[in-house]
Amino acid sequence: MIVLIAPEEDIANEIEILHQLFEAGLVYFHLRKPSKNYQEHCDYLDLIDEKYHNRIVVHYFHELVNAYKLKGIHFQEQKRIDHIDNPGQYFKPLNMYGKTISSSFHDPDVLMACEFEFDYHLLSPVFSSISKKGCEGKGFKVTHIDKRIIGMGGVTENNIEELHELGYEGIGVLGGVWNSGTPVKAFTAMQHFYNK
Repeated sequence: MIVLIAPEEDIANEIEILHQLFEAGLVYFHLRKPSKNYQEHCDYLDLIDEKYHNRIVVHYFHELVNAYKLKGIHFQEQKRIDHIDNPGQYFKPLNMYGKTISSSFHDPDVLMACEFEFDYHLLSPVFSSISKKGCEGKGFKVTHIDKRIIGMGGVTENNIEELHELGYEGIGVLGGVWNSGTPVKAFTAMQHFYNK
């Protein structure tokens, strides 16, 4: 399983590259654009072919699931802390039927102790980040945690095997694809690991 996170700031030909990534088999695209407002999120989604909307998970403006046929919603760490203690209230206005719910974690113990049943969990940083300077990898081992955990932080095609050995069921990637110079080729190489 590969979760691709959107580049924080828009890059040249981003939508065109994204369509190529979907065509290459991308199933989990996390739309994480902290500086975009609700309307800008809509404008971004409107540029993406509707047939791919069911592969998009939104980090901000979860109510977008009511307006678009999206894959699901993702809770950044602070939003999870703020809302997940009373999830019934939070989800009431959202059309969540058949949608995924995921969250970010930065500590395996917190992840293990979390009682809410997320479909999958992003844990970072496993390796030193490519996109965030100074974000040192922690090499978290998660073989003892019986949850679907996706390893993030510094992931490239060269360390997927190591992530697998640490107990991760998939990878979360941002810089390893978008900063590679050849995003589709980088994604395809990572995908090859999961298809073999």
